Amino acid sequence: MTDQPPAFEPSRWSLADLFPSPDGPEIEAAFKDLDGKISEFEAGRTLLIDTLPAEAFNRLMEQLQAIYRLAYRLNAFAGLWFSENTQNQSAQTLMARVDQVVAGMSNRTLFFTLWWKNLAEAQAGRLMAGSGDLRYWLKQMRNFKPYTLTEAEEKIINIKDLTGARAMETLYQSITNRYTFTLEVDGSLQELTRGELMVYARHHDPAMRQKAYQELYRVYGNEAPILGQIYQFVVRDWHNENIDLRQFDQAIAPRNLGNDIPNEVVDLLLAVCQKNAPLFQRFFRLKARLLGMEKLRRYDIYAPLGKSDSRYTFNQSVDLVMDAFNRFEPQVAELARRVLAAGHVDSEVRKGKRGGAFCMTALPDLTPWVLLNFQGRSEDVATMAHELGHAVHSQLAAHHSLLTQHPSLPLAETASTFGEMILTDHLLSQEKDGQVRRDLLFRQVDDAYATILRQAFFALFERQAHAIIQAGASIDALSQAYLENLSAQFGDAVEIGDEFRWEWVSIPHIFNTPFYVYAYAFGQLLVLSLYQQYLMEGASFKPRYLSILSAGGSMAPVDLLLQAGIDIRQERFWQGGFDVIRGLVEQLEALAPAAGPAR
Repeated sequence: MTDQPPAFEPSRWSLADLFPSPDGPEIEAAFKDLDGKISEFEAGRTLLIDTLPAEAFNRLMEQLQAIYRLAYRLNAFAGLWFSENTQNQSAQTLMARVDQVVAGMSNRTLFFTLWWKNLAEAQAGRLMAGSGDLRYWLKQMRNFKPYTLTEAEEKIINIKDLTGARAMETLYQSITNRYTFTLEVDGSLQELTRGELMVYARHHDPAMRQKAYQELYRVYGNEAPILGQIYQFVVRDWHNENIDLRQFDQAIAPRNLGNDIPNEVVDLLLAVCQKNAPLFQRFFRLKARLLGMEKLRRYDIYAPLGKSDSRYTFNQSVDLVMDAFNRFEPQVAELARRVLAAGHVDSEVRKGKRGGAFCMTALPDLTPWVLLNFQGRSEDVATMAHELGHAVHSQLAAHHSLLTQHPSLPLAETASTFGEMILTDHLLSQEKDGQVRRDLLFRQVDDAYATILRQAFFALFERQAHAIIQAGASIDALSQAYLENLSAQFGDAVEIGDEFRWEWVSIPHIFNTPFYVYAYAFGQLLVLSLYQQYLMEGASFKPRYLSILSAGGSMAPVDLLLQAGIDIRQERFWQGGFDVIRGLVEQLEALAPAAGPAR
């Protein structure tokens, strides 16, 4: 009898690989150990001279990494425990304590960062030459030299962030994750989480889609005065620090520098996305025709073409994703399955649990953790592939230092988005029914819209919002600006209900990580290019792809991609991704007459 792979069910994750329990002695011991390691590192301040020997420098770096290891472990445990239930007061308290300790750690080790940034180029080059895997991390730190303040000012900012931007982020999560929504389903009123409500945004019944969105923005609209104020505080804090104090020339520039992506590349990416908005408008007109509608409403963007609401068990979804990954490369499937086998997936839907999905890597030698809100929909299967793709990426880069394992944010979306494309390709290869194949292709373009154009226009709104808030814009003015952003995005192809003026207050990323969102568009367009190479080259492509993932954050993104034959500074690269999407739309237009109207 052959061994069968274990069956998996929705469950809560285990955090035991970080700490046995939140109230055990191990956490207190870690806090004490961290303080001791920082004190030991502080004693090395007197060693920091221009002629510091490489051996002494490397010892300091080993000490610094030991500090970071403990801090990362504490931070991961607190963040994951909080995500399980954002209303858990003990988790809130621990997370606040960790934030306080990490801010103190940053201040107590700041002397090294400032010394390193101000070290003469020749001396820095001498030390980087013998730093091994840390070379890029050290180089990237020096890129921030023009925007670095005095030690006293930097310490004040670290302390300020605890009750400023970081506090606003926590407050936003705590407020929005307690929301419940009411919807009439099959004749009875149901109380739903946001994730449960948004199942009906993809319902086959247009009335249900409309009611779901209207309920979503009824709740967020009622709360907009307070959520909008939180956003204004976040933006003003960002401006005060990065524009007024650090002297960046534009609000998006600190994120670009952190990503090590030139400003002009991000400007080019967003400009090409704006230029290609008519392509998706063309797709929405086609979708309206197949749905038997004169014009799509914003409620209908993700409407299925058929009336079948397919459902998958958690284990069926695991099998689909593993089969797809294994078909591409067995190592990818093996690394993905490791996350499930370790008990590092929290997939249950619970009130108070953080919405959406994410993957967190705590340390290179620990299997990543994945949060899902699994409800058995086809999009939940795709989300599983996406987040497990992140986990695969992390594990392929686990041979790096914890300071160079994590890729730049835009590159961090490579394996996740590629994983979704592998899954779609696998489903298409198994499906013989023309109607279902057409529906899968429609879903692929739906997802491309959600990942590319939607996220790019979020970034464009952020850029505008940061400017007009400084000019005194009210919450109503921000909502009007957002409606105009939607109008530019959809043109005359989609009818937009007035309640969508509140959509911006429901986007966590713009509150938690300003200007994060363009990373999705970057990643999707990059993956379209990589996937075309895979289709053309087959097996010979895989080593090059895996080498990109294995590099983690040990190289500048521009240089890493140039090694793969991709120049992100050229408009034709970005346009090439949209040309792939245009090909999909043309396929769908050719299939539509033969396939007939939606079932």
